[in-house]
Amino acid sequence: MSSAAPRAGQAPPLPSAGSFTDIGGVRVGHFTDPRRPTGCTVILFDKPATAGADYDGAAPAESLGVLLQPVSPLDRIHGIVFAGGGPMGLGVSAGVVRFLDEHNIGYDWGVPNVRVPIVVGAAIDDLTLGDARIRVGPDEAYRACQSATASAVAEGSVGAGTGATVGKMFVGRGMRGMKGGVGTASVRLGEIVIAALVVVNAAGDIVDWRRGTIVAGARTADGRDFVHSVDQLRRDLDTRRAANASINPVNDDALRATTLAAIGTNVELTKTQLTKLAMMANTGAARAISPYHTQGDGDQVLAVSTGGSSADVSLTPLGAIAAEVLSEAIVRAVRAATSVPGWTAVRDL
Repeated sequence: MSSAAPRAGQAPPLPSAGSFTDIGGVRVGHFTDPRRPTGCTVILFDKPATAGADYDGAAPAESLGVLLQPVSPLDRIHGIVFAGGGPMGLGVSAGVVRFLDEHNIGYDWGVPNVRVPIVVGAAIDDLTLGDARIRVGPDEAYRACQSATASAVAEGSVGAGTGATVGKMFVGRGMRGMKGGVGTASVRLGEIVIAALVVVNAAGDIVDWRRGTIVAGARTADGRDFVHSVDQLRRDLDTRRAANASINPVNDDALRATTLAAIGTNVELTKTQLTKLAMMANTGAARAISPYHTQGDGDQVLAVSTGGSSADVSLTPLGAIAAEVLSEAIVRAVRAATSVPGWTAVRDL
């Protein structure tokens, strides 16, 4: 049931915009569970990767992310795993740890024949799709590790993005959202490579940031048009003020929507620099998701360096381009996604 490529019945992939694996020294693997829309995605490094993070979401489901704070003395990690299943999906980390342990990868703990892998985990909520009792765990993550390769990352309804959805703040009012998924993109500028891998499970709409048009998001009750979520929120506030009336609440409960992103570069950077890079890259997600960082979102951006290039370059251009690459990956995630019952994909409009 592991999958590193689109499942049978999916449309051909989008023309490539590059891949997270273009930074070098990294492998990515998906596990897609065909019993319901869910799965996990692992990122493994050929050697320990320096890492930083930006946690701006209100309710992130994550594990070991606290180690990525600049005040922590640990500055390198050995793997990343994204999963469906909400907080209960964080158990996938054990499978990645087991795989790395078997390959003698991790920090030397001063104990004979023991190394301790540091695996940062994060999860999205996909429990409303299918049988929520079916969830990925350590065994599925282990199989994703076995399938991990340095080839181009499969996009769309695969891995951790299999059950991802977007535009879902008004589902309780009969305004359906759309299908999210996994997206990736990269850019090469001379010897420098900047890349993104993202799992898009956002409460808000997905916007083509170059054109300012909505690509995927909340749909009107008749399914013919986009609601334009921010406009609807504005109307809600106007109605409440003018009539002093209550309105149906938005669906923004904690843990229900999250966008998970990994930014990668081959440029050698410190942990503190990567923390700043993650912060700058996160502005790209704000261009492509509207609204972003809502009350219920657990959005998080991890930034890693595989250190293949010693180019002396300012963080300003790196962060500016990282924001664009992340925006591109987010839009690609919804464009590559496949419909499931109740959640239409962009390709089917």
